[in-house]
Amino acid sequence: MTSTVTFFDHRADFATGTPRYRQIYTRIKNAIYDGVLKADDRLPSARALAKEWGVARGTAEEAYQLLKDEGYVLAKGPLGCFIHPHVKPRDPAANKPLPLLSSDQKANRDQAELLPFQMGLPALDAFPRGPWQRMTQRLLREMLQAAYRNAPRTGLTELKASIAQYLSVSRGFDCLPDQVIITGGYRHTLSLVAQALGGEGKAWVEDPGYPPTRQLLQALGFTPVAIPVDEQGMDIDAAYRQAGDAKMAVVTPAHQSPLCCTLSLKRRQALLAWAREANAFVVEDDYDGEYRMASRPLPALKHLDQDDRVLYMGTFSKVLIPSLRLAYLVVPRAQITHFNRVFLSLYDSQPTLAQKQVAEFMAEGRFARHIEATRRLYKQRREQTVSGLLAVLGDYLTIDPQPGGMHIIARPRFIGQASIDDCKLAQRCIKNGLYANALSTWYTAQPQQGLLMSYTNISSPEALEEYANILKTKVFGAH
Repeated sequence: MTSTVTFFDHRADFATGTPRYRQIYTRIKNAIYDGVLKADDRLPSARALAKEWGVARGTAEEAYQLLKDEGYVLAKGPLGCFIHPHVKPRDPAANKPLPLLSSDQKANRDQAELLPFQMGLPALDAFPRGPWQRMTQRLLREMLQAAYRNAPRTGLTELKASIAQYLSVSRGFDCLPDQVIITGGYRHTLSLVAQALGGEGKAWVEDPGYPPTRQLLQALGFTPVAIPVDEQGMDIDAAYRQAGDAKMAVVTPAHQSPLCCTLSLKRRQALLAWAREANAFVVEDDYDGEYRMASRPLPALKHLDQDDRVLYMGTFSKVLIPSLRLAYLVVPRAQITHFNRVFLSLYDSQPTLAQKQVAEFMAEGRFARHIEATRRLYKQRREQTVSGLLAVLGDYLTIDPQPGGMHIIARPRFIGQASIDDCKLAQRCIKNGLYANALSTWYTAQPQQGLLMSYTNISSPEALEEYANILKTKVFGAH
């Protein structure tokens, strides 16, 4: 039997600086983690919650929508919203607490204004605005009234077909359009995978690795097991020793995030052998596999997958524009029905116009040409950024050699001083209008020090010299 949960003990005392809908979302999510809200508990209506908390109804609806999008809440039509049965309270003994973000790191992560060295963004000045605008205007003229409605829940047929064709040519593996599910970004995709695989068990994650991966898996019931990464990528032998009975492995084989090394062929084969023997799945996050500068892009790990154990994740945020919020998941053929069923029970479709824009862009051949053009541009900008920074800051930092990727790793030479660490340096960067992310925050054990900085939007040597001098005087304190 379900019960409606009330929040009269949680009347909002809202903090400044954070949107109210997100504060409501955070309080409800924390109540789930703490066991205050339990599986199948019914939440009050958005109208009742708004009245109770003294906010606009739209604010409450936005908080609920975010909870639904991330899989914490399940909407059952006129019956209302319920805590999803797959979401479990946090087990305080399962994992040590993840480090909290400092205020400077939060500003770093959520920065709305584009800062020099901003991570996670393609070259915005290289986006073909003119052709994109003309294509969009034509699509709007041609679209019938029916086409303005929601797209098919798992994605437009023409976009799925374009993605399948692109992957065959660019990433070296074949798939059916029906294997492709269109999602709303990395968290959306990984949430779908975690829900479809049962939401429990151990999961190999890279150490260092993208922090939201550990956090999201843990929130959805998995136990992340941090596997060390060296110059050949994830150490599969260490993974066997630590958690051979894991249910899933999440890897970035093309350019390990954040170290940018490539998973070696021997380890790729060992990883796939483990998945076959353990009846487990490998989640391949190919977030920027197209951008290899040392040679032509390597085929995806999925290219070697003879047993259909690889779930392939791709995104348009890193190659087009992040505001599209479009990504995709390629599922094994035997899992199409299961993943579709899970998706349809939890998620809505992505905007029709955005999907049509990308599908048309790919069908016209502009997508492949854009990637080729940006690959050349990124090689130039990376070389320019590395040489420019070392010319000014050679006494203060070194820069790792990398085969590709969309960021650099700068390692301060005097990082061993007790009074200086990469978190403090990253905070100084933010305070002085530059972006940097502390490498140590990506580790769970034996953290290394460094600054992660993107070069994709550094468009001129003159601008780079200005930024390098700010780093030298304001961040490193040189005179």
